Amino acid sequence: MQPLTIILVDDHEVVRMGLRLLLEQIPETRIVAEAGTAADGVRLCSLHQPDVVIMDIRMPPGDSGIEACRAIVERQPGTQVIMLTSYADDELIADAIRAGAVGYVLKQGGTGELIRALDAVRQGAALLDPAITRRVLAMMRQRGDTRHDPFNELTDREIDVLRLLAEGKNNAEIAAALVLSDKTVRNHISVILDKLHVGNRVEAATFAIDHDIRSYRSSAP
Repeated sequence: MQPLTIILVDDHEVVRMGLRLLLEQIPETRIVAEAGTAADGVRLCSLHQPDVVIMDIRMPPGDSGIEACRAIVERQPGTQVIMLTSYADDELIADAIRAGAVGYVLKQGGTGELIRALDAVRQGAALLDPAITRRVLAMMRQRGDTRHDPFNELTDREIDVLRLLAEGKNNAEIAAALVLSDKTVRNHISVILDKLHVGNRVEAATFAIDHDIRSYRSSAP
């Protein structure tokens, strides 16, 4: 099995050092670069094309981890972004999900938390704790974020994948149409299922058709 390539992004060197020590204990992982700013993280992702970016959700003012996540996901759809957080801040996690992150890891979670996260990435799964997910979605509904937009949580690329899924395309056909790898398509579909809270691709396609995804245009500014 090919090692999972990883970039670490955190403005605190001691945090990066701790993560590096933990990751060195996990088989089949390889750190290819580290960055102390979100901007450097985006630049290094373009250079190294890693499988995973582990990035601090809270960065100094003017150096947003959320915006960096959005840029990475749009430019490198094959790269999965895991956000680091000191505690489960529902609002920040909601912002990270909308930006395309596959989930989050608590900084104090230790080796077991990282292993769980990286295993989920290998399997194309999302890393969203069900209790946190319910709270985040309830908060988003209260704010009116999803009132008029059933696909509000999906990134533009995920919308593209779901639209083709609703047309009955298989993974290989979706990959060919969007010029993606099969693995990337599987990752996107797994995240779509989690975000839409459906159990399989048939339910996702049915949801998409019921909500007229063929004529859907994002309501985002």
